[in-house]
Amino acid sequence: MKPDAPLPPVEEIAPTWTATILRLCLRLAIILLIVWGVHSVLLWLESETHTIGKPQTMGFLILAAMLAAYALLIATPFVPGIEIGLALMFLQGDKIVPFVYLATVIGLFLSYAVGSRLGYATLHRLFADLRVRSACRLLERIAPLTPDERLALIADTLPRWIGPKATQYRYVLLGVLINLPGNGLIGGGGGLALLAGLSRLYSATATALTFLIAVAPVPLVVWFFDRPVLPLPS
Repeated sequence: MKPDAPLPPVEEIAPTWTATILRLCLRLAIILLIVWGVHSVLLWLESETHTIGKPQTMGFLILAAMLAAYALLIATPFVPGIEIGLALMFLQGDKIVPFVYLATVIGLFLSYAVGSRLGYATLHRLFADLRVRSACRLLERIAPLTPDERLALIADTLPRWIGPKATQYRYVLLGVLINLPGNGLIGGGGGLALLAGLSRLYSATATALTFLIAVAPVPLVVWFFDRPVLPLPS
């Protein structure tokens, strides 16, 4: 994988306060619009949840919408969407487990894909608007580095006893962190997947395989030992 283009020093692109406020207001308006849309959808889903459990097409559509919303929540950093997946599995039982499992993997990979496509220049501009110059300088430092140089930088930054192992077994570490209780404090599954994509150190195939393995334990437990509390539409 080729390194990113070098970034200009933050001092050269630092916008005026007027431009900063305008751009931040625009971003906030977009976020509020998305939140309003998601809230409206969730209210509609809540009003229609009585159809779940009935042998009707609407029941399947509501369930599919809930799984799609769950996948998007999983993909969002710092959002503990896994609780929704657990609730769905324990309420619906083993019949829904494969769908929740796939939705979780898809959500994580979606976040990874966004991170891998997100340009460092875009992040650099965002942090410059927010006046977070330390983050800007970090991006300026790592953008022109090759993947091997980035791995070496990470290994040098971490304590010696864990640095080499953390980089050599980075896929294992990613899988462990995704299953770590309380990982919402460090970004949750979506945040970790996003960082993996941003780092440009994780290949798409190996990352997808990592997600498939890391997500499997809880669904497997429910699959083999749980019993449905509510019937699934059939």
